[in-house]
Amino acid sequence: MQIDKLPPLRDVIATHALNAKKSLGQNFLLDLNLTAKIARLAGDLEGHDVLEVGPGPGGLTRGLLASGARRVVALEKDRRCIPALAEISDAYPGQLDVFNADALDFDISSHLTVPIRIVANLPYNIGTELLIRWLTPKEWPPFWSTLTLMFQKEVAERIIATPNSKAYGRLAILAQWKTNPSIVMELPPEAFTPPPKVHSAVVHFDALAEPRFPAPAGLLSSTVAMAFNQRRKMLRSSLKSASPDIENVLRDAGLEPTARAEEISLEGFCALARRLAR
Repeated sequence: MQIDKLPPLRDVIATHALNAKKSLGQNFLLDLNLTAKIARLAGDLEGHDVLEVGPGPGGLTRGLLASGARRVVALEKDRRCIPALAEISDAYPGQLDVFNADALDFDISSHLTVPIRIVANLPYNIGTELLIRWLTPKEWPPFWSTLTLMFQKEVAERIIATPNSKAYGRLAILAQWKTNPSIVMELPPEAFTPPPKVHSAVVHFDALAEPRFPAPAGLLSSTVAMAFNQRRKMLRSSLKSASPDIENVLRDAGLEPTARAEEISLEGFCALARRLAR
């Protein structure tokens, strides 16, 4: 699929000697049909700034720009990729800003103008940490309106998991409390260069105007973490350090002290956090 006048991604990688580095969690998606589809799954990009983390040789970057993004701001830690991304910038004058920076350490807020979407084939080694940061800002609604992110399929399944399933845990609670997450695409290992050992999936998140149920954010996060760190134990045991009267606190929140974390709904955890806050 030809989406612009730039060379095929395999030629770009060969020209700039961009062999993927395992230490950076790099697995390049070279099929422009797939990168264009991911860009479309992010929604209407016209009139939006788009934040991309880990663009590598720029396959998804090109898909985002070809799909009409007002501007793409890309954070790339690997200095080797900067010349290849500069060629894309030249092909789309004034629409691509590239920063040679680590997304975990870079304050991006001053470089973006609302409305903002985040779209990225995230490096697997930092994907979950970045997601949690985007889901837990100091203020809500966040600076972004949607996230469209690629993860290992196992992580994607944890994000959309429901109670009484093995995948259900803290990540599902944090994601579903403030967003509507859904898996919108799955990819096999052979779609990437080099092929990872796992399947991948793209998850789309729509930010809610406000959290689904009221709860103090910090207390909700710490309580959920405490409960799932010992998920096989009953709540009265796993949460005993949360309150000296934890059994009555649980009952007041409408929960059975003998229940286990994986049995508790998002609404139940929010009720518990509110009760602990009192």
